Amino acid sequence: MKKKLRFPYALAFLALAGISCQNNNKKTGQQTAQETADTSKFLSQPLVTDLFSADPSAHVFEGKIYIYPSHDIDAGTPENDNGDHFDMRDYHVYSMDSIGGKVTDHGVVLKKEDIPWAGRQLWAPDAAFKNGKYYLYFPMKDKEDIFRIGVATSDKPYGPFKPEAKPIAGSYSMDPAVFTDTDGTSYMYFGGIWGGQLQKWENGKFNKNGSMTDSQKEEEPALRPRIAKMSADMLSFAEPVKEIKILDKEGKELLTKDHDRRFFEAAWMHKYNGKYYLSYSTGDTHFICYAIGDNPYGPFTYQGVILEPVQGWTNHHSIIEFNGKWWLFYHDTQISGKTHLRNIKVAELKYNPDGTIQTINPMRK
Repeated sequence: MKKKLRFPYALAFLALAGISCQNNNKKTGQQTAQETADTSKFLSQPLVTDLFSADPSAHVFEGKIYIYPSHDIDAGTPENDNGDHFDMRDYHVYSMDSIGGKVTDHGVVLKKEDIPWAGRQLWAPDAAFKNGKYYLYFPMKDKEDIFRIGVATSDKPYGPFKPEAKPIAGSYSMDPAVFTDTDGTSYMYFGGIWGGQLQKWENGKFNKNGSMTDSQKEEEPALRPRIAKMSADMLSFAEPVKEIKILDKEGKELLTKDHDRRFFEAAWMHKYNGKYYLSYSTGDTHFICYAIGDNPYGPFTYQGVILEPVQGWTNHHSIIEFNGKWWLFYHDTQISGKTHLRNIKVAELKYNPDGTIQTINPMRK
């Protein structure tokens, strides 16, 4: 969800940077930007246009689609590879009765001021349902500027959510994604390098002087996403955090230097025909890739690309089944033309007969 603009086709949209997109997200400024953008270039159109939103975690609750995104603002912070300009401060929840139907904004459901341990940067969240309650999981830097993962609860899928007094014990880094298996067991997948700080936990303890990017060990296995089984009450980990291996077709772990395939951030889990699909972003190469395994812990074997690069920088996605079809939610910067003021989208996801996923191009050819 971070950093710098690299793809040439995205540079054409930087001319839109002068359009008014202040931290109050005035609708008139965004509407002007949207009218200026060439909508014919894009496979899908933004679901939300009156606020900037990104990192959409979509779920089917109570027969509707609920989307839990981050809320981008223009905080005036200079861009850097650490992602300081992604200074999000609250969350909105959106719902849809159908794909292509009206999108309802349920307003602010959690804000930084509600969280006792808050430092800064409310990044990509996720949600889950169990025990008659809804759980909102969120990453945020604590008062020592270390990313932790918090949880808030509500009786309704659209909140408001009440946060726990402390982050989840043993949590770190970012991008929580909670998957509940068919047997009722829930797991949290998380982690992200660069601004997500995963590389600073390489030895099990936070190293404030650690690398700002990755492990810097090109010929060694890439940094791995994390997993932990959730407790029965969904408020804590039921076991020590474990690492997930992503293998190539020959059974060898993907290496740090393999930027087109290795994990960077934004892990997501879904199940299809009895197999476990771990999807994730490659970050600086802008792909959404996936790997398949036989159980929630892996190992997972790399399969290919789900989503090709979008306009903007890296991507963050979710995958759901709704009314007999599968859908990929993602974001780009069609409205703003920048890297940190994004808009969420959806496209149909299709499988091949062998269970592999057909690659989606977010730009029309």
